[in-house]
Formats: sequence, C-alpha cells, structure tokens
Amino acid sequence: MLFAQIRPAILSFILLTIVTGILYPLLVTGIAQTVFHKQAEGSLIVQDGKVLGSSLIGQNFDDPKYFWGRISATSPVYNASSSTGSNLGPLNPALMDEVKGRISALKAADPNNTNLIPVDLVTSSGSGLDPHISLAAAYYQIPRIARVRGLRQEQIKTIVGQHTHGRLLWVLGEPVINVLELNLALDGLHS
Repeated sequence: MLFAQIRPAILSFILLTIVTGILYPLLVTGIAQTVFHKQAEGSLIVQDGKVLGSSLIGQNFDDPKYFWGRISATSPVYNASSSTGSNLGPLNPALMDEVKGRISALKAADPNNTNLIPVDLVTSSGSGLDPHISLAAAYYQIPRIARVRGLRQEQIKTIVGQHTHGRLLWVLGEPVINVLELNLALDGLHS
C-alpha cells in the first residue's frame, strides 16, 4: 500500500528530472546556439585568431592613449566570476577615496582638461563589469587621446560616432560606446 503511494511520486520525480534537467536545457541551448550564436559563445572579439575580450565585459585600460572605461567593482578588476557592485553608499569614505583617486588619475593624464568629469568615469556600474561608457565620458577623453596619439580630435570624434550604440528600441536608456571596440578601432588607425 505504501509503495503504491510512493511509486507515482518517484516516477514523477524521474520524469520531471529528465524533462527539466536534461531535455529543456538541451532545447534552450540548441536554440541559443542556432539563433544567437555570437551571444551564446560569449560575444567574443577575435582578431588574428586571438581572443581579445568580450563585448559584454569591460576591460582595464589605464594607458593614456586609450579610452578608459568605468571603474570595476570586482577583485581582481573586471573579473566576470565575481560580478558584483561595490555596495558602498554615497557617504562611505571608501567610495569617496575611490572617486578621488580616479579623478586624480584622470587629471594627471590630461592636466589641461578643465571640463567636468562625467560621473561614469569615476563610479562603477551595478555589476562592476560594464563595458560601455557614455558619450560624455568619451568626449571628455578625446583631447588626451588626440594629444598622446598625435591625431586630430575630429578623427577620434568620427570613430566615437561610428561606435556609438543608440538607445534600446529608440527610447530606452542613453547612447553608449563599447570601450574595447572603440580602442581596437583606434589601434586600427595605426595599422
């Protein structure tokens, strides 16, 4: 009698394990690989057979000849396996020290730039891995990059315009620029 009551539960458990633990994941993976292959593979940027990074995860650029991205809240920096925000409140002294340090680095790299520093250059994103910067952050850095690379600012503005991603569905969010793709385009000027 007890076995008669337990048997349907065991069979249901086995059936649902097969359906939800094996068949459904295989189906979803197959669809993703077919319809969204690049995204399913991590949106990797490959050049000359070498993986340079992912367009979904920021990278650490601190050389003055490159555009700098947002601060990473992960340790080590831009570590996708430890994605997290800093969880530091606006009045936390550690956050203020981090922001002041980044402001100092930006000013040291371009001491003649008196423009206001965009907030996304001195704060991290919610995930700590954001690969994008705002148009304001890109335009703030153009004078430094032009000076260091010996280029005209108009050349760099053109590249920024070519790599600007508009609003999602034309209304959501703000236009952004992928820092890795932008820096690769800059390097392509000298190739």
